[in-house]
Formats: sequence, C-alpha cells, structure tokens
Amino acid sequence: MNVESVGVVGAGTMGSGIALLACLGRYETHIHDPAAAVLATAQARVDESLARGAGKGWGEEEAGAARGQLRLAESVADLAGCDLVVEAAPEDLALKQGLFAELAAACGPETILASNTSSLRVADIAAETPRPERVVGMHFFNPPQLMKLVEVVATEDSTHEALDAVAAVAERMGRTPVRAKDSPGFIANRLARPFSLESLRMLAEEVADAATIDRVCRLGGGFRMGPFELLDLIGLDVNLSVARSFHEQGGRPARWQPSPIQERMVAAGRLGRKSGEGFYRYGDGKHREDDPDLGVEAPTLDPTELARIDDAAPQILPRLVAQIANEASFALEEGVGSPQDMDKAMRLGFNWPLGPLELRDRIGAERAVELLEELRERHGDAYVPAPQLVNAGSREVHRR
Repeated sequence: MNVESVGVVGAGTMGSGIALLACLGRYETHIHDPAAAVLATAQARVDESLARGAGKGWGEEEAGAARGQLRLAESVADLAGCDLVVEAAPEDLALKQGLFAELAAACGPETILASNTSSLRVADIAAETPRPERVVGMHFFNPPQLMKLVEVVATEDSTHEALDAVAAVAERMGRTPVRAKDSPGFIANRLARPFSLESLRMLAEEVADAATIDRVCRLGGGFRMGPFELLDLIGLDVNLSVARSFHEQGGRPARWQPSPIQERMVAAGRLGRKSGEGFYRYGDGKHREDDPDLGVEAPTLDPTELARIDDAAPQILPRLVAQIANEASFALEEGVGSPQDMDKAMRLGFNWPLGPLELRDRIGAERAVELLEELRERHGDAYVPAPQLVNAGSREVHRR
C-alpha cells in the first residue's frame, strides 16, 4: 500500500501541524475544515511555520518544495483521491464516527482512514465504517512539528498492510512511529498516569509539598518538569477529564482513581497557567526559582545523593519510580506495546530521561515490589504489584 497523497480533516492547531509535516514529507496534502475561516488560518499557519522553520528544522529548499504541496479542500468529497486521510477533529466520539462514515462514503475502498484521537478507542470510531480493516490510529503529539513521536494504533480489525503504510508515512514525515494496542491511552498517555497520580497521593499524605516533589523529580529524576508544573501547563481540568476517562475505561482500578485534591482545585477554578493559579501562582515573573547545581547525576535512586536535594527525596523518587515500573508491567502483560516501543514512547512523547522499563531496571523489580507491598499495607489496592513485576523480581532473586 503506497501512500502519495494525504488528507487532513480538522484545520486547528493539531490538524495544521499534521498538514505541515505531510507537506515536508513531499506528500500532496489536502486539508479540510467545515469552517472557511479556520481553513484559511491553517494555510497561513503552515506558510508561516515553513518560513520560520527554514534553517532550523528544515532548509530553504525543503520549505520551498513543501509550500507547493498544500491544497485546501472545501468539502469532505474533495478528499476522495487521497491514499490516507488523518482525522484531527475534537475528542467527541459521535462527531468522529460521523466524519468517518462521511469519509468512507467519499473515499475509495483502498483509502486508509486514521484517527489522531488520544483518548477514544479507535475501534469505536470505526464502528460506522464499512471497512474497519482500513481504519487505524495515528496519534501525533502536540505540537506535531516539534514532537517526534507518532503512535500507530492497531484495532483488532486493522490490517498489517494499513499499519505498515501509516508507519512508513510517519517516518517520511520525520517522526518516529511506535506500535500500540487499541486500549485506554495507548502507550504514552497510559504510562504517564503514575507520574501525576502518585505525586498527588504523596501530596495528600503530606510526604512533601508540590514544589519539593517537583524539585526532586527534576534534580533527582532528570525530568524536565515536575508533575505539578506539568499539571499546571496541561490544565488541571483537562488532566482531570483524562483521569476520569482512564478510570472508567479501565474498570475503575484503584491505582487510576482520580485525586480528590485535583477535584477540589478544579471546582475552585484553580486550573493552572490558563487561570493564573494552580499548584503555583503565575504572574509577570517566574513561578519558581532556578534549580541549583547540586552535582547530582540524574536519574538517581541513591539515598545519599537524593538527600542532598531534600530530606524527603529518598521517599519520593523511589516510590514514584516503583509505581511507574508497576504500570509498565501491567501494560506489558496486556500487550499494549513492545518493551522497546514503551521506552521510546516516553522518551520522545514526554521527554522522560529514561523509559519506564529502563527505570524499572534502574530500581530493580525486587525493590519495586517490596516498596509496593509496603505501600499496599498502608494505603490499599492502588499498590497491588503487577504479576509480571513480581515474576521479574523473583528472577532477580534466583540470579543472585
């Protein structure tokens, strides 16, 4: 299945970013949006990005060649000749199902239909199409022109040919594809769950305040942003909506229980940067002081090194890493992705210093299980160790 023309439905920030990458990949690119003003803005945004990116992410020659690839599609019917159509509409299942039914009627039987959804099951989106085997997920990360990861999501019906073709398109766009199962959050958003949820639990238990937990994650863990800074950036309301969705889709497991702290903050209108206050206050200056250079080589789980950051650090980071390792182990059991793709997804999609399985190797499965069992005795089923992690810990014991 050879793709030479790409359609994009939805011309907002994400859709125009995907169209930009398609143009840079030298694909004949057609972009559609029902709002004419949005469509015109998308064209201007692509042109501006090409000019601004020349000499940075791409050269003048590439930008010039890409500029001639974009075409505006006034209707869904204008996408009929595309080999691949990527939907980048809002996260509304009924809306996406209607769009896919329209696309299936307008496009030929060989056209691959891909959804950029980040939270909905691709199989549910494909439910109204006559050829679900040609439907896949193609999840870009925001902003697409900067983030290198694309999750290629397989439903039970998706053919290997369609998945291979979409992965090849991602590579030609200069992105790195990983293969993911059609399950809640796919790979990256699922494996990111413990970073915020476990940090919120530690905050509720008064292990440390938000600023301290963030500082430990940056200085000891090597994360670019701490969990509470990241929540403020995303928006507490947006993250809470995702947390609720995960909890319901996953069968309400205790480890995915949304945080009451976050519920209260959203109810009070403390949504993060966009409201001026979340876990931090945002005004004219910086929301925090610059980190000092403590000579700690992150990521580290060494108690002595962590204690140089804060007295609570030896409690914070091992606990967080143990829960990250646990979620990765559950995901491995469920076949969400390969070990290599799971680590790659978190490094590229969330800028983690190491992937979750690399972090599991760093802490050791045996130690992770011991920490989880201690926490389970104190706090309940949110800390039930994954059988795969327990088995890995047992193998570590036998090897000694």
